[in-house]
Amino acid sequence: MSVLYYFYLEVSARKCARELGMSYNPVAVRYSAYRNAIVQYLAAEFSKLRGSIEADESYFGGKRKGNRGRGAFNKQAVFGILERKGRVYTAIVNDVSAKTLFNHIQKKARKGSVFYTDDFKSYKDLKQYGKHSRIKHSKSFGKGHNHINGIEGFWSYAKERFHKYHGINKTNYFPYIKEMEFRFNHRNEPLYPLLIGVLRQFGPKTH
Repeated sequence: MSVLYYFYLEVSARKCARELGMSYNPVAVRYSAYRNAIVQYLAAEFSKLRGSIEADESYFGGKRKGNRGRGAFNKQAVFGILERKGRVYTAIVNDVSAKTLFNHIQKKARKGSVFYTDDFKSYKDLKQYGKHSRIKHSKSFGKGHNHINGIEGFWSYAKERFHKYHGINKTNYFPYIKEMEFRFNHRNEPLYPLLIGVLRQFGPKTH
C-alpha cells in the first residue's frame, strides 16, 4: 500500500512508517503535504454556509485537562460553523471575542440564515445578521430544532480521531483540524479517489 492509502485509512505517520519499512521523517513530510493540499482545496471550493446554521467553539490539546470549555488552560480555541445536513467550517482563533467570531460568521455564512448558538455573550448581537436562537445549557440542551447537537457532534468526531496522535503541537493544529473538516464534509463519499484528485490539483507530484 502507498503512504497516501495509509493516510486515507487514518493510520498515524509513525505506524505507517513502521508497516512500510520506511523512516518516519519522509512519511511525516508526505502527511504534512497531504494536509496542506487539503487546506488549499477547502479554500478553493468553499461557498458560504446558509439555511440553519450552528456555531460553537471548542478547545483542543494542552498538557493539562483544565476546564472542559471556555477558559481551558493551555488549549487551542477552535471556532466552528455547521450547516445542518451539510458542511462544517473551522477556524483556529486566538480569542473568542464577539468581534473575532462575528468576523468569521460574516465571511463564511450568508446573512439572513437562522443561527443556533449557546448563550455565550459573544453571540448576543448575532440577531443583526439573521434569526438567532440561543440555547441556555444551564437549563436545557435544546428541544426540537433549538439545539447545537450537530457542531458538538463534529467536535466529538475530531477529538476522537486526534487521540491517536498522542499530542499535537499547538502551532500545528490548523492543518489537522482542516483535515477533520475535509473528512467530515465528505464522510458520505468515496474519500480515497477524492484525495487523489485533491493531490493532483494541489499536492506534491508523488505520493
